[in-house]
Amino acid sequence: MYRLEEEKEADWWEVEALYDLCFAPGRTALSSYRLRDGVDRVKNLCHVLRDHDGVLAAVIRYWPVTVGGQRVLLLGPVAVHPTRQGEGLGGLLINESLAEARRLGWERVLLVGDAPYYKRFGFEKLSGVEMPPPTNPDRVLGLELQPGAWDGVSGRVEKFNG
Repeated sequence: MYRLEEEKEADWWEVEALYDLCFAPGRTALSSYRLRDGVDRVKNLCHVLRDHDGVLAAVIRYWPVTVGGQRVLLLGPVAVHPTRQGEGLGGLLINESLAEARRLGWERVLLVGDAPYYKRFGFEKLSGVEMPPPTNPDRVLGLELQPGAWDGVSGRVEKFNG
């Protein structure tokens, strides 16, 4: 049994340690991290998943960005502890948080990731949306939370300036 909770400030070190465990060194040098620097995450969409003993099993975060002047959610990172992978926890976090984002009125979501994995959640390759270099354009994926939300939205992904 797992408990899904909104990430709290007190979780920060534990969440960062899980990201360090799951991702290669230098993860914070990626272009998506430059979009997050100095920007508050979308707190009501950032979740932790804990087991019955309170041990952190998985996490997900979201950040606001803009594309062509339009507000967009940047999903990521999502991480599952290596001992818990294969249990569907990442999918659970993605599905629950996307449903909450839709309920809160967000219209579109962007991520940089593997299309074969994220396709099952409805993400598709975005054309005309440019992440800062050196991002592979084939890994820039989007999802509409509202029908037509990506129609006519194109340009460079930029840091959200409140």
